[in-house]
Amino acid sequence: MARVVEPLRAMGALIVGRDDGRLAPLAVVGRRLKAGDFRLPVASAQVKSAILLAGLGAEGRTAVHEPSASRDHTERLLRAFGVPVTVDGGAVSVTGPVSLTGTTVDVPGDISSAAFLIAAALLVPGSELEIGRVGVNPTRTGFLDILKSMGASVTVTGAREVSGEPTASVTVRTTPLRGTTIKGHLVPRAIDEFPILCVLAAFAEGETIIDDASELRVKESDRIHVMAEELGKMGIRVEERPAGMRIVGPQRATGARCASHGDHRVAMALAVAALRATGPTTIDDVECVGTSFPGFFELFERVRR
Repeated sequence: MARVVEPLRAMGALIVGRDDGRLAPLAVVGRRLKAGDFRLPVASAQVKSAILLAGLGAEGRTAVHEPSASRDHTERLLRAFGVPVTVDGGAVSVTGPVSLTGTTVDVPGDISSAAFLIAAALLVPGSELEIGRVGVNPTRTGFLDILKSMGASVTVTGAREVSGEPTASVTVRTTPLRGTTIKGHLVPRAIDEFPILCVLAAFAEGETIIDDASELRVKESDRIHVMAEELGKMGIRVEERPAGMRIVGPQRATGARCASHGDHRVAMALAVAALRATGPTTIDDVECVGTSFPGFFELFERVRR
């Protein structure tokens, strides 16, 4: 938790926890906050949001600088609640203290959750799947851009804006995939989809390189290591690198007993990989899937039929 705790402490927050507040659970004591100017070493929507939300109650301008743009759902929602948000180059700022005004919010479907169903349709022969009212916020559509670079048949139609968020229908059909390179500014726009991208890369023709993705080391699990380890149990070779990985396909997968490591996206990615494996696959500790996609396995079964 250090990457969140440290900037909040710099604003005057009193936060106590294990390992000097680096590990949850944390105790937070209310304090008067002062505005600050923060430069994040790695683009992170979560850290940015924590600082901006704290800035609502701080005196003065609070700014967050990122090396590349991360998801901007918080900024869009703050504007919907009447908060002026300034974006200047790589900096996002709010000036506090400021009050929010209530509004009605229509939340679109999550592209990161849809990604697992989209990937399944790409991998299972003869599939065609349409998902309606999916959020296609440009800070989140890196996954769709990557799929297109892999040769996937993906169509986006009926775009409109709901509560400040772009939405559309996404239609996907089974397509032979090819390897690609994913790095740079594309990474934060697809950071949550890397577990399932690893699965797609394993069955694509040629080499896929993932780089500049050290953020994956500090998600719900170390997703670089965990995906390499768990796909390895299924016979899929993954070359782990400090800030990414290299996968050469297409490869054959064999059913195995795998572990989610308490990571919802790892569990769902392994379920999709199991569709292409020979023999049964068991995934331990799948309750974590409820973190982002309650009812995933029931829907997955219905779609799979």
